[in-house]
Amino acid sequence: MAVEKLQKRVKKAPKGVAVIFGVTGLVGKQLLEKLLSRSKWKVYGVARRPEMTTIKKPNTNTNPNYHFISCNLLDPLETKMKLSHLHDVTHVFWVTWATQFPLDSIECYDQNKAMMSNALDSILPGAKGLKHVSLQTGTKHYVSLQGSSFDHLVKNVCYYDENFPRVETQVGCNFYYGLEDLLKERLAGAVPWSVHRPGLIIGSSRKTLYNFMGSLCVYGTICKYLNLPFVFGGRKDCFEEQFVDVSDARLVAKQQIWAATNDLVQSNNGQAFNSINGDGSTWKDIWGAIGEKFGAVVPWEMLSEDFTFAGFMSDKGAVWKEIVRKEGLVDTEMEDLANWYFLDALFRCPVKMLGTRAKADRLGFTTRYHALDSISHWIDVMRKEKLIP
Repeated sequence: MAVEKLQKRVKKAPKGVAVIFGVTGLVGKQLLEKLLSRSKWKVYGVARRPEMTTIKKPNTNTNPNYHFISCNLLDPLETKMKLSHLHDVTHVFWVTWATQFPLDSIECYDQNKAMMSNALDSILPGAKGLKHVSLQTGTKHYVSLQGSSFDHLVKNVCYYDENFPRVETQVGCNFYYGLEDLLKERLAGAVPWSVHRPGLIIGSSRKTLYNFMGSLCVYGTICKYLNLPFVFGGRKDCFEEQFVDVSDARLVAKQQIWAATNDLVQSNNGQAFNSINGDGSTWKDIWGAIGEKFGAVVPWEMLSEDFTFAGFMSDKGAVWKEIVRKEGLVDTEMEDLANWYFLDALFRCPVKMLGTRAKADRLGFTTRYHALDSISHWIDVMRKEKLIP
């Protein structure tokens, strides 16, 4: 009888126990879905607040292997109280960041490092079976937005690989570097870890500050509703040339799980991967097809360098509320989904942040998506989630 009881306990034991910090974000939601779709995985999801949606997903909301933890990671006492009992954790996925202060500010650097430090202080002492820590940053690792001129970076296109040295600047601090250094210090060569650097993340979430798909979908929906032209507002260079890599949230999540569970790529010194779709699409190539996906009017001249999304959408809040009410959508304010200043900055990006994915390909991660396919997929997802009509 004792042997039979032991065998039953072994059969019920989870294959892996993951904690996802930032579980309601673009990639966090995908990590959760993909881990729960695997057999015998248990997942703790950490965020300040749960993501509210009218769609009840049976593989998450009602899955007994999923446990949501509401936690303010900037509060060390609360973090310790809510996370220190997670002794069974085998895999950590860090896909969150503090957005209170501007990027590259010392305040942003300090806050993000404090969040991760609080989480590691709470989990590491008890998680004796920890096998891997995954950190998500971005391709901004390779450039600095501080300085007066970016002409040299625009003209000399560089496809950055993972070994490209950090950018030394006298102004500002890239918190990505601080998080990498903290992991290296705290794991001290005892636990494998990886860093994943996506470009422009394409996915669906209401908890994301730089929400490209939310912004694009609200804009396209309003263009169709008001019968206005679906124009591209930005610099000609950004329209006709590739300035940023697109990273499908599904790909970023798959890569992190691949790196965390593949013995061939484990490294106790940290292993970095660019996490990008890998196609060379420009906005000029796909903008018309995106507009058609929304059913909007696509003008012959799609580019308008004088057009700004922040200016055009500044008085459209009431229109969005009308669409939400008429279409029976999830009750959102326009600003819940859209960040117009981000869209304007993206389409006027002064530097090219383009990476190579040769390393991931060489080591066996070959998942790829085309930018237009990614955008079309996530438009369909947002429609299914009743965020857009």
